[in-house]
Amino acid sequence: MSSDLRSLITELHKSLDQRQLDNAVNVLSRAKRALLHQNALIPTASTPPQLFAQAREILELGALTSIRQTDSASFIRYYQQLQLFYDIERHLETTGSASGPWVDLLKTSQRSKITGLYLMLLLSSGDTSQFHTVLEGLVVEASLRGHSVEDDPFIKYPVELERSLMEGSYDKVWRATKSERVPSEDFGLFSSILVGTIRSEIADCSEKAYPSLPISNAKNLLFLDSEGAVIQFAQERGWILRDGRIYFPTQPETVAPVPGAPGAVEPLVAGQRPEKEITLSSATIIENTLGYARELETIV
Repeated sequence: MSSDLRSLITELHKSLDQRQLDNAVNVLSRAKRALLHQNALIPTASTPPQLFAQAREILELGALTSIRQTDSASFIRYYQQLQLFYDIERHLETTGSASGPWVDLLKTSQRSKITGLYLMLLLSSGDTSQFHTVLEGLVVEASLRGHSVEDDPFIKYPVELERSLMEGSYDKVWRATKSERVPSEDFGLFSSILVGTIRSEIADCSEKAYPSLPISNAKNLLFLDSEGAVIQFAQERGWILRDGRIYFPTQPETVAPVPGAPGAVEPLVAGQRPEKEITLSSATIIENTLGYARELETIV
């Protein structure tokens, strides 16, 4: 049966290398049935090391297949199944009890990569609470081994992206998704999702911060490739296009404090916003991103 599993694993690798994802799913189904017959889907202390390694590899390949199919629900199921294997690995590492074939088994684990991809999934879906919960566990785990969590490139990448997002430094996020710092092709699959997320956030902040913007400035501000793409994006947002500018929807008429007169208010003129209405986060985001946009203009 071990040779049968090895044959299925080889077929899985071939399907993924050739981007034959439908075939990979079929092979995964056969492989998981084989694991089920050997009671290997839920590992125990008595699971033979070779069977443990093969079962783990099949599930890891399943997780990668799900990512490449952009099937987040399937990826999460594989991630959760793999935690049973990774918990045993962590125990072996922290207790120093790994010996013989278990030592080699730990070296072939893709735990860091799968965990990093899970962090990317959480980041792209906006689940910062779960992101930090997972990260806190990783920090503790790394500290027990005398390491920093950012020593691992698969973990460092999503951590740095999250830090830039929290700072509102969206230009850093955009550059990171376009650079050699992307740990692997699978991480790059999240680039368009993240850029789409920050584009929407910048658009929201722009609506609060400005009554209008030139289309040419908006192209770099929103990380779009052409003014045509800006026009399409603006139409999708319901923005008004006129004379080479984007005009943002006006807010409902409200009142603003009268400077120097505590308690007094004055009506706002349609299309204008009091300076204090622009939040610090919006101003910071726009300032950071416009600065990067100006840098781009000096390059091109």
